[in-house]
Amino acid sequence: MTSPRTVLTLPSPDATCALARTLGAHLSPGDVLLLSGGIGAGKTHFARCLIQSLQDRPEDVPSPTFTLVQVYDTRAGEVWHTDLYRLSGPDQCDELGLADAFETAICIVEWPDRLAGLTPGDALTLDFSVPGDPDPDDLRRVALDWSAPRWNTLLDMAGVGS
Repeated sequence: MTSPRTVLTLPSPDATCALARTLGAHLSPGDVLLLSGGIGAGKTHFARCLIQSLQDRPEDVPSPTFTLVQVYDTRAGEVWHTDLYRLSGPDQCDELGLADAFETAICIVEWPDRLAGLTPGDALTLDFSVPGDPDPDDLRRVALDWSAPRWNTLLDMAGVGS
């Protein structure tokens, strides 16, 4: 059985934020979003918009490139935003406490390839890309892949279904 896939074109940073807010409104602890794509593809912008949409008073949401993990208390529960770019493998990911957070928090993971065997099988994967035409500064594509039935329902509620 193949996983469902939806590919969206996001014509602007505002469209990326709108997608993040829409998905964020339906997330709950235990949901894991895996954000992949090259540097500058829109992963952190998406994460920042999603986190701020869940905060009562939106605060600065820096990239966790150097801190590795930023944790936020939100009205939807605790949100872990991680950037695994600087890690070399899953043993370092395990040391961060991600396995526990995957069960108790909403987790947004940039560079999820570093997770290897720790990757939750029921996560939603968002693969961001910059197509290059017509405007490489704004236009993004995001491919959403999942296998857990929960995402069918959540994405349908968010109006993003396949």
